[in-house]
Amino acid sequence: MSSRFSLSRAFVVAAIFAALSIAGAVACTDVSGSSSSILSIQFDTLPSPSVVVGDTLRDTTGAVVHPVVHAFNFKGAEIIPAPVYFLSPDSGITVDSATGIVIGDSLRSTAARIVATVGRLQAVQHVNLTLRPDLVVAVSGRDTLQYVLVDTTQDISSPLTVRLTHGVSPNDSVVTSYIVSFAIVSQSDPRLGELINDTGKPSLVDTTDASGIAGRKIRLHPVYLSSATVVDSIVVNATAKYRGSQVAGSPVRLVLVLEPHS
Repeated sequence: MSSRFSLSRAFVVAAIFAALSIAGAVACTDVSGSSSSILSIQFDTLPSPSVVVGDTLRDTTGAVVHPVVHAFNFKGAEIIPAPVYFLSPDSGITVDSATGIVIGDSLRSTAARIVATVGRLQAVQHVNLTLRPDLVVAVSGRDTLQYVLVDTTQDISSPLTVRLTHGVSPNDSVVTSYIVSFAIVSQSDPRLGELINDTGKPSLVDTTDASGIAGRKIRLHPVYLSSATVVDSIVVNATAKYRGSQVAGSPVRLVLVLEPHS
């Protein structure tokens, strides 16, 4: 299962040191107290792990993304506006040098680099290329968890999964590196189950892998079952969106049946 794409900010610091003669000048200028001299830059994590070929990079709401870069002086104060120049040395995308707007123009097997330059400093973020999502369907849409009251380490389900595809069968292709959201929509007690990732941490989103599959496991808290022998279920909806609208098939209904271990 692909790792969730984290929606946290990555702090990327680039600085030029004494290995280059010009670097020493920049450092000396900063230390002397010039508030306009740039000591470091930060390139925020992109809100999406991929850009669709033929489209611009967008966030989960469908809005076009402007990559965000911050520049700081030697006191740690932000310089606004940061004089940023964007480019990409890789095929697959074009990047507007002034705005950083990214357009996907062709598929590639590895992520493309987006390089932000401020003065003599550079920072890099990576973005994958993918196809337009046209359909989402269940892969493992129904499963059974035999819960154990005395050993809750066993009370974790197999992943409930969906596949995201482009085109119409039989000429469809999988959509990789794309965000899918998961939500528990029905359970007998709101504390009964929680969605988790492969490392066991609470997580409501996943990124499709090389097979176009995304999924989430459920950790069961059997103390909230109505009895020690009850048969119950938890219902999950999986949703993919493109340009702010739900992809066909969304939401996909996934069901985990709960049974006492025999």
